[in-house]
Amino acid sequence: MNRTAVINIVGLTDALIGEHTPRIREFAARGDKASIEPAFPAVTCTAQSTYLTGTTPSAHGVVGNGWYNRELAEIQFWKQSNHIVHGRKLWEELRERDPKFTCAKLFWWYNMYSNADYSITPRPMYPADGRKVFDIYTHPGNIRHDIQSDLGPFPFPCFWGPAAGIDTPQGSADAVSRWIAESAKWIEKHHSPTLSLIYLPHLDYNLQRHGPYVGDEVTSLTLKEKLETPHVVSYKINPAIHRDLHEIDSIVGDLINYFHGRSIQVILLSEYGITNASNPICINQLFREAKWLTVREELGLEILDAGASRAFAVTDHQVAHIYLHDRSLEGKVRALLEKTKGIETILDRKTMADWGIDHSRAGDLIAIASEDSWFAYYYWIYDKFAPDFARTVDIHRKPGYDPVELFLDPKIWDAKLKIAWRLLQKKLGFRMLMDVIPLDATLVKGSHGARPKNVADWPVLITEKNCLPPSSQLHATDVYHILKRCILDRE
Repeated sequence: MNRTAVINIVGLTDALIGEHTPRIREFAARGDKASIEPAFPAVTCTAQSTYLTGTTPSAHGVVGNGWYNRELAEIQFWKQSNHIVHGRKLWEELRERDPKFTCAKLFWWYNMYSNADYSITPRPMYPADGRKVFDIYTHPGNIRHDIQSDLGPFPFPCFWGPAAGIDTPQGSADAVSRWIAESAKWIEKHHSPTLSLIYLPHLDYNLQRHGPYVGDEVTSLTLKEKLETPHVVSYKINPAIHRDLHEIDSIVGDLINYFHGRSIQVILLSEYGITNASNPICINQLFREAKWLTVREELGLEILDAGASRAFAVTDHQVAHIYLHDRSLEGKVRALLEKTKGIETILDRKTMADWGIDHSRAGDLIAIASEDSWFAYYYWIYDKFAPDFARTVDIHRKPGYDPVELFLDPKIWDAKLKIAWRLLQKKLGFRMLMDVIPLDATLVKGSHGARPKNVADWPVLITEKNCLPPSSQLHATDVYHILKRCILDRE
């Protein structure tokens, strides 16, 4: 088999490959490339599961980054067990073909208990005293100590939250992706896997904070046109992300050189494209006003009670799963969604099959936002009743994805001073709440999940040799077979 490194550059699209990514552009010019019709929904967990099984959510079951567990009556996001993903994984098939095959899964999701030979994933410790201690989970277990002894602690505060993608006293803006890139080199040096799956999240942060483009009209050359005329730039990339593009280009270029120096072929891949979005939709507030959604009071604050609600939404970027405990409401819920600004498509159980998402985990209805809109999880009417976790980075407790976690509350006079005070309280052993996140969804300027109308905003696949079909567009399920072909091809 050809030893292979698959570098997953989150958010990379044809439109972003150009003057600010010269090394990625050069790599694409030498190889074979295609746009990928995004998985649906075009979010991390679904896209990765689709790529690694070659099936849609109808089969692998990952209908989003989170969903409502009907048996537990709980909304659950960002779970980590690979047992959640149904079906045979790419590394399992390749191992069946050659027992000597090994796979390293580095920060791709659903990494725990995946039966990959080597894995690293973020995993805090939660002692009984209420603390949250940043850490990683690895397989084999000894990697956890050895790699952090060599590379230093994983910069967890920069992996997600207000510190992600910006310079901090703890590290540079690209600290997380650089650490992951170095971890890939470390694994290669110590274990030499046949396949390395590497996840680089750097672009994800500021693309959501600022949006990829400036101006009302976005014009993009195709990747082919840009490769033929690299001096021509007709698309309007937001200057706020120029630095991010240069930084990820440097990281990727360095990895390409490293792997080539060890005779390892490189494949570049992305999961989705982010488009400008400025219209947050709070479906659960609409459901509450219609008296379909139930909240309960806890310590004077409001908690969404999904199990007691007649209808509620699990929001995930530009997709919202609508769960109905009262099926008689379906017509009324649909009518409300149809007249809500920013909702473009509504799927029911009959049409979900056409989108490859007819699975028991999916909602009874699925709402899809237009490109300029996205779904916020907010369910309270007055901010003073928002739950305590709403103003913190808490990806597991919130009943929906919250990109506002990327911001510090501009209403706080000195947020950094408040953070320092909270950290001092934590160090002294006091319970504290890192309540520095705003409750203003309009701050978010980029989103994903829906299928962009412009192919230049689709994710990309770039290989070093002709592993791709003649068409310049692929289905997300094709990625599995292309990766397999590139690894098995001995020419």
